[in-house]
Amino acid sequence: MKIQESAENYLESVLILQKQKGHVRSIDIVNYLDFSKPSVSVAMKNLRENGYIHMDDGYITLTEKGMEIAQTMYERHTVLSQWLISLGVDEKIAVEDACRMEHTMSTESFTAIKNFITQNQA
Repeated sequence: MKIQESAENYLESVLILQKQKGHVRSIDIVNYLDFSKPSVSVAMKNLRENGYIHMDDGYITLTEKGMEIAQTMYERHTVLSQWLISLGVDEKIAVEDACRMEHTMSTESFTAIKNFITQNQA
């Protein structure tokens, strides 16, 4: 099931914050993404209703299908950012470009890039 880019970003953010802090609340997402509280609240409600996250006592955790999407986006973002930086792209620009690319690139193209990087690092 294809979800919107904004939902992918929210799920990836939950995963990143979980890695950094061990737990995630809506206010953490507000601060991390620099979005308004109402925007994050609506997004969390939609993600919860669609089975991507659980909310318990104000803490947010990813469901299995939410985790799958978050990990995919995080891997794409990390690999593409590092690849662009290795090509000489400024880090800030590489991270911004990777963020846009991770949502639109096909699995086939991403896998080809990832395989190319892996083969050329050996």
